[in-house]
Formats: sequence, structure tokens, C-alpha cells
Amino acid sequence: MKRHNRIDTKGITLIELLVVLVVCAIVIAGIYRLFIVQSKAYTVQDQVVEVQQSIRSAMEILLRDLRMAGYDSDGITSKISIANPITPGDHSVTINYEYDDTHRHEVTYSLNNGSLTRQLTIFPDVAPSSSTTETILENVDALNFRYGVDDIDTGDEMNRWANNVADIDTNEKVVAVRLVLTAKPDQTNPDVKNWVSPRTLTSAVTLRNQCLR
Repeated sequence: MKRHNRIDTKGITLIELLVVLVVCAIVIAGIYRLFIVQSKAYTVQDQVVEVQQSIRSAMEILLRDLRMAGYDSDGITSKISIANPITPGDHSVTINYEYDDTHRHEVTYSLNNGSLTRQLTIFPDVAPSSSTTETILENVDALNFRYGVDDIDTGDEMNRWANNVADIDTNEKVVAVRLVLTAKPDQTNPDVKNWVSPRTLTSAVTLRNQCLR
């Protein structure tokens, strides 16, 4: 008598299929959650880098104009004289310098509705003046200035930092500026708004033309 081995084959039961689907759903949900977290982290980091670069760029523009404060070529062909090189303010500053023999530039930096603006007024020696205003940094929280002053009577290069504009005496002139600029990323993204704090950059510059006057 021949014996035949019988092999029973089974399919996948409904319960097993459901278990597999649940496990797959959990894995996919975990991967998706990780992707969302990484995407948010990248967005936040990108905004942080962007605002830091924007603050540096705005600071460089401001420092460039401050270094020119009081510049006067004193050339025989120059028709420009600088009577008021710098007008200090606690949260703004106005700078005057000779651009060329026939033009004087007056630049004012101030904080307007959360934006750092640069107003340039050009004074020709014979024609009417013209003025333009541009925004060089948005989402600004603070713009603060402190001024290093020189006692005109003693001729010292710089003898102290004035705490505010009211602390500058009439016999002192401004020869250095320390500025603090604070800005934050664009607040339209809730992730950035909730997790990124404002960034602050501090810098100081000596007004070389003032020191020579």
C-alpha cells in the first residue's frame, strides 16, 4: 500500500492581515512624524540664518555711513562745508558728509513701524535737494545708540560714553558710536514665531573724521 503525504496549505487570515496593516500604519505614521519634525527644524534654522545675515547686512550699511560722518575734502574746488557732522539720537542718528565737490549727503537712520529705514537727502550747492527713503531691515525690535564723546576744551580723543543724548554736554562732540540692533524672523510662520527668539547684533565704530576735526 502506498502512503501519500498530504500537505495542507493555508492562506492569510483576516486577523493576520489586519495586524500587518496596523503595524504598517504605525511605521508610516512614525516616518511621517519624523519628516514633519525635521521639516520644521529646517525651516526654523533657515529663518534664523536669514535674519542673522540680514542684521549683519543692515549693520554694515549703517557703519559705512557712520564712518563717513563729517567727511569734508577741504579741496580748493569743493563748494561743500559740513557744519553739523552728526545729530545723535537715542534711537536714531543723522549723518552729514561731503559726497563730492558740489553735493552734500544727509543720511538718517530710524525705526519706523518695526522697520529700519535709511533716508538719504542730497543737497547740491545750487539746485533743490532731493530725498529718498528705503527699508533696509524689517521686523526690527530695537535700535539703540550710545555715543563716545570728546571734551572739546581738553582735546582728549574720547573721555567717556554718554548714557543717552541728554547726557552729552554742549562742550562735547561725538567721536564714536556704539549701536545695538535687534530683529526677529518673519512671524507669519507659527513655528518660527513660537521657537525663534529675536537676534541682537552689537557693534562700535570710531568716527575718524570727527577725531581729526
